[in-house]
Amino acid sequence: MARAALLGRLTWQLANVVELVEETARVRSIVLDPPAWPGHRAGQHVDVRLTAEDGYQAQRSYSIASAPEDGYLMLTVERLEDGEVSPYLADELRPGDELELRGPVGGYFVWEESLGGPLLLVAGGSGVVPLRAMLCHHRAVESIVPVRLLYSARSLEEVVYRDELMRMAAADQIDIRFTLTREQPEGWQGYGRRIDRELLDEVSWPPGEHPLVYVCGPTGFVEATANALVELGHEPARIRTERFGPTGG
Repeated sequence: MARAALLGRLTWQLANVVELVEETARVRSIVLDPPAWPGHRAGQHVDVRLTAEDGYQAQRSYSIASAPEDGYLMLTVERLEDGEVSPYLADELRPGDELELRGPVGGYFVWEESLGGPLLLVAGGSGVVPLRAMLCHHRAVESIVPVRLLYSARSLEEVVYRDELMRMAAADQIDIRFTLTREQPEGWQGYGRRIDRELLDEVSWPPGEHPLVYVCGPTGFVEATANALVELGHEPARIRTERFGPTGG
């Protein structure tokens, strides 16, 4: 049975595009209905493959944004100007189209209630995508594990899932802290600087409480954040990271 499940995850399948949601000027969420989806854990990703008319294929990995409990599969894609895959997904894809994918993939950067907490999620830009899956899973299972999100973006307009996250914060469902590194609106009450050691020290639980930390974003952001957490005394084994480079897509 385990082998059959593994083969199912590694098999390419066509998923129908049900809905497209414009998250920001550069980021779009794609709601899919895979006919043979085996289920996933919060934090996993899928491989997406595009095939041109001449047979050329390009493949990229994208984090799953939806919770395991959702009745759909959602990917959130940031358009990269020099990318082979993301411009098509962010600009050309339409409802009713089909997308070739396989998965879910990955077992390291995942969270479920049995892993405990306190849970600190640190996102840079579109690195919030797998963390959104964790937040929605946390809510769906009515977890009592303390959770906090620290999200860095260049401006409020570039915050992915902005309205949803603000609704969560307003309803006290989760402790959400934003830091806007380039532009802050008038009357901004959040942070206005890059995530550094001092900000992490202010936002995180003390190392003695052994928080479980997930960090996702561009490579430099993830490495700097993880190093700062270790310098503050957090256990390296309880810091899980996922990163993406500046090119590809």
